[in-house]
Amino acid sequence: MELESLNQSEVLHQSTADVAVSRERARQSRLRTLLFFLLPLAVWMLIRLTSGNPVHPGFPTISDDWRPLLPGFLLMGVLTASLIIPLLAAGRSPHVLYRPSEIDTSFADVRGAGVVVEEVVKTLNLFLAHKTFKERMGGTARRAILFEGPPGTGKTYMAKAMAREAGVPFLFVSSSAFQSMYYGQTNRKIRNYFKSLRAFARKEGGAIGFIEEIDAIGAARTGMGSATSREGVSGVVNELLIQLQSFDSPTRGIKMKGWFIDQLNQWLPTAHQLRKPVAEPANILVIGATNRKDDLDPALLRPGRFDRSIYFDLPTRVGRRDIIDYYLGKKAHEPELDDGETRDTLAAMTFGYSPVMIEHLLDEALVWALRRGGDRLSWHDIQQARMTEELGLKQPVEYTEPERRAIATHEAGHATVAYLVGKGRKMEVLSIIKRGDSLGLLAHSELEERFTNTKSEIEARIKIALGGMVAEELFFGESGTGPGGDLMTATAAACSMVGSLGMGGSLLSLEAAQSPGGANIVTKVLANDQAREAAEAILDDAKAEVTRVLNDNRHVIEALRDALLAQDELIGEEILEVIRQAEAKTIDLRSLTDLLDPDDATTPDA
Repeated sequence: MELESLNQSEVLHQSTADVAVSRERARQSRLRTLLFFLLPLAVWMLIRLTSGNPVHPGFPTISDDWRPLLPGFLLMGVLTASLIIPLLAAGRSPHVLYRPSEIDTSFADVRGAGVVVEEVVKTLNLFLAHKTFKERMGGTARRAILFEGPPGTGKTYMAKAMAREAGVPFLFVSSSAFQSMYYGQTNRKIRNYFKSLRAFARKEGGAIGFIEEIDAIGAARTGMGSATSREGVSGVVNELLIQLQSFDSPTRGIKMKGWFIDQLNQWLPTAHQLRKPVAEPANILVIGATNRKDDLDPALLRPGRFDRSIYFDLPTRVGRRDIIDYYLGKKAHEPELDDGETRDTLAAMTFGYSPVMIEHLLDEALVWALRRGGDRLSWHDIQQARMTEELGLKQPVEYTEPERRAIATHEAGHATVAYLVGKGRKMEVLSIIKRGDSLGLLAHSELEERFTNTKSEIEARIKIALGGMVAEELFFGESGTGPGGDLMTATAAACSMVGSLGMGGSLLSLEAAQSPGGANIVTKVLANDQAREAAEAILDDAKAEVTRVLNDNRHVIEALRDALLAQDELIGEEILEVIRQAEAKTIDLRSLTDLLDPDDATTPDA
């Protein structure tokens, strides 16, 4: 294999790699072994045929003296097996073996993780060309890598794709499967798992082992980290550390040859003693997966063990769009979902979603399509599925008429402020249907994915949160209990501005103070008189601005309120259409007023 090809992250060199050469040599060796054992049998059968004797020598018979004893022997055998087999089975390797042909996941199915795929391909090329890398460059290929990241980001998915692409056996095991009720059997299971890995690696040229949730057996030992001490942790971790260094352990045949050579060397002078055979290291790649890397024992992360860590982050907007395209290509959907702008909107709406969550969202959307009698999902189905996943199922309740009107006014206030003040935000759902603890909701998102926010953007979010309370005060003279959650959101944002981001008149960061119990920033700000006053000033200024904006745009609130009272829920473009109609109607009324009474028309300054 050429050295230049090892650095090509976009190409996997399977057919020309050392693994393929080793696999072919192992296959030929098995054929020669089979021929060695079958040849004497074939010669014996040929001799019997040529001598006129039958090939089949007949079955053995049991004499009459032994037949009465046969049930007793069978009973003893059953009892012995019932005692011995459980003990033997308790220490067997709990892995599940997958052949490459059994895995239907390839790199083409891994979406939204471009950088991770590139790094994985590089690691896999070194695994496939381990001999070339060692003999021609003097390097040692990675023996173990750690996949870390939030749940559902594709760690197991990627490991399976690696085994499929490499064409080697994949030994999957969950850490909890190693645990046993018998003392010492957990360590034995770990030993047998690595023994199986070495056996498959030597037969197939390589093997990939995957340990799910490795923190369950690799937690930090007592006194070596923050993990809680548990019975047996040290012994299990020690066994795992030892086995990660066991890839060059000799096979049973090499041990037997070595024993005979040792016996012979006792009779030979030092200068003429024979050299014992050396076992060739098994080509194994162990992959550990966890979302709690900080709990792992430090010794597991040192060079030579899990020394390479690959982080699986939540997909970006571009990655989510790629994932959405992939899964929508497999699911029946309405033509409206083929529009690029609609898919971009869905990618923006699913900020913080993992690939598994996106797939689950589309599956839930198909369930909603079935409920309405359709055979393919639509944009409305996706919205319903998303609200159900994030907020819970619809819980229709009988509001009193004043209460229903107050809730509609509250949500209309949020939407009006979001439209007028929250520039760069996309209106998604406006509803007065109860879901979970929420009596109504306004769902909105960024037009573009952002990782940072300016002071004005945070202030806009505070104003949107206060829009519901101010709308109630404008139309009813007072607010009810509805704004409770909104005030929590606004207070948290204001405290973050004052105590953490330097946006409240002081550059001091209260985050720098180490407080007992790990108090959050809101607690720190509220406990500091000066910081609390600054946070209250931000909230007061925001409320004053929202009051001015909503008072000047009461017609928009009224239009949204009436639409909610009539339909209960507005989605996407429906919200904007109501606002546009309200604004157009107001402009027409002003123009009509100017025509009827031109003397009252406002004349602009010269």
